[in-house]
Amino acid sequence: MKIKYLLCLVSLSIFSQNTSKFFKAPEGYLLLGSDLHTHTVFSDGMVWPSVRAQEALRESIEIIAITDHLEYQPHKEDIPNPDLNRSYFIARQSVNEKDLIILRGSEITRSMPPGHFNAIFIKDANKLLVKGDSLAGIIEANKQDAFVFWNHPHWTSKKDGRMDGIAKLDPVHKELFSKNLVHGIEVANEDTYSEEALEIALKNNLTILGTSDIHGLVDWDFNIPDGGHRPLTFILTKDNSQSSIREALFQGNTFVWFKDLLIGKEENIEPIINSNLKLKSNGYVGETTLLEVKISNLSSASINIEYLGEYTFYKNSKFLSIPPNSSINIQLKTISKLKKINLPFKILNVVTGLRKSLKLDYDLEIY
Repeated sequence: MKIKYLLCLVSLSIFSQNTSKFFKAPEGYLLLGSDLHTHTVFSDGMVWPSVRAQEALRESIEIIAITDHLEYQPHKEDIPNPDLNRSYFIARQSVNEKDLIILRGSEITRSMPPGHFNAIFIKDANKLLVKGDSLAGIIEANKQDAFVFWNHPHWTSKKDGRMDGIAKLDPVHKELFSKNLVHGIEVANEDTYSEEALEIALKNNLTILGTSDIHGLVDWDFNIPDGGHRPLTFILTKDNSQSSIREALFQGNTFVWFKDLLIGKEENIEPIINSNLKLKSNGYVGETTLLEVKISNLSSASINIEYLGEYTFYKNSKFLSIPPNSSINIQLKTISKLKKINLPFKILNVVTGLRKSLKLDYDLEIY
């Protein structure tokens, strides 16, 4: 895509619509950071539900879902759990809804295939606990108008005969997709990323998700105090109502921040990069024909780019890294003084397909 700037007039203003501290949203949208896969002591987690809410508040995340296992309740002897909605209610009551959106959810836990599935926006978790039929919980979740996604399809499990770490479809998954009973898939879970899951998402028009699947403490598992972050799904939405968030998820309007990668469908992630990677001309350096350009990264993620154009740089190689919330200056040897220039880049850590990175083509007018 070609983007035109008047280099001397580029604005780095923050859009008032943006509520995420991590990325600037495209104009007219909210960008909400979410973790839609978390556990508490009401299944196999290690913390009380209110701790999950407080962790999210400390990290400036806008949305979490409490998704305790339905079938797996290892702490039941110490914490009897007659109401499977209880962990959600405790978390919900522990914070102001204006400060953190908490979605009601559950994890439907089955051996592979079909595997584990999260259902969010459910109305009653108790009704999803259906013994016997491996698909009954998913069907009930859909009756409750839930958003259902496939958890860690690349998970290794000796018990299930899946030891290669490769996400693959069984006939039951194809059936679930064809009947529109599953709407999304995790491409990143905890500290793992699956290229094959991303390919499944793109081929089957599934919403792309990244989650922490946190059981312990987020600070410990993701080194938050020293600048780490959990895997997050960012949702592009019209407003912060649960109905708009749900609609955005069903429409697939997401991208994932996993370690140093940004992962998503090109139509979703390109506007994000356009909003967060900005260029400004510093003009030609003295009497030279060295054009200096300032590249600013307004996001909390590093942006790594490769220059694909015809000119060479005076102080850098064609590979550039712009740290979070920082700027760098580059100087291009243009041979003669130009009035406009084309700067094509590959955004190396923005993944839009199987081993495919986003490419952006900037047409710059120089004054």
